[in-house]
Amino acid sequence: MNVRRHLIPRTALAATAVLGLATLSACASDDAAATNNKGKLDVVASFYPMQYLAERIGGKHVEVTGLTEPGQEPHDLEISAKQRAQLEESDAALYLKGLQPNVDEAISQSGIKTKIDAASLTSLEKHGTEVGGHAEEHDEHAEDEHGGHEGHDHGHDHGGKDPHIWLDPVRYAEVAEGVGKAFAKADPKHRATYEKNTEALVKKLKGLDTEFENGLKDTKSKVFITTHAAFGYLAERYGLTEEAITGLDPEGEPSANRVRELQKMAKADGVTTVFYETLVSDKTARTLADDAKLKTDVLDPIEGITEKSRGDDYVQVMRSNLKSLRTALGAK
Repeated sequence: MNVRRHLIPRTALAATAVLGLATLSACASDDAAATNNKGKLDVVASFYPMQYLAERIGGKHVEVTGLTEPGQEPHDLEISAKQRAQLEESDAALYLKGLQPNVDEAISQSGIKTKIDAASLTSLEKHGTEVGGHAEEHDEHAEDEHGGHEGHDHGHDHGGKDPHIWLDPVRYAEVAEGVGKAFAKADPKHRATYEKNTEALVKKLKGLDTEFENGLKDTKSKVFITTHAAFGYLAERYGLTEEAITGLDPEGEPSANRVRELQKMAKADGVTTVFYETLVSDKTARTLADDAKLKTDVLDPIEGITEKSRGDDYVQVMRSNLKSLRTALGAK
């Protein structure tokens, strides 16, 4: 049985965004942050989606350093002593609480003046806990078959909420607005530039939202299969149903029951393609596709940009994702 997601009312998100912005005072110091000797705001970004925001909004007035290297799986990042020292010397940290536990810990323990938690700037929901309509059943079977939950949860602690908010352009735009305000507060000298850059980025993200809405509104199927449940927000936004093989953990193992369930669902719902990712193994996706006689393709969660990415930045890869979804779902 499929988990059917509904479209998210935009008005409901607006109220949440306001509440998130109201909490910025707890994330950023009341005092303006000092800039480095180049006159720039030193910003540490936890992984690519945060780095993209910092660079586009900050422009020439920020020096952005990413904690997660291109091609590195961000969920499992271990913070080095050098990176901890770098945090202490930076003016601001932009991160997404709940995605990278080690980053959360390092930032909370640091004396950095401006701490910007992207998760506080929009609304988060639960995804991946009801796999195929059987709440937690898939995970329980996986524990039985793989010797318990220890050993393959990789220390992920999402607090029951899905952190993949950047894959919904509307939520990502809300985060961008919050980041712009935080930068302006930390470095008021360049407030006008931050405001201008934020406005331009939000406009681009709203345009991307329109592209997805128009591109996915008329398709033969509304169901797609992914390696892990990274696309729950995207599915909700555009009236689709995501069926994940492993849940929120990108390196989890599916149970035999889950695999059989997906094979039956694929046939019933006209699924043509099993999507895999660029930063984790495609073995499970390809095995399922071969057994069910389905195609495979990439649906990129954009946790990092590498030479394998179908685009040079967030917007380009999102457009590539849209193209892949349109093909797989039989867009008219």
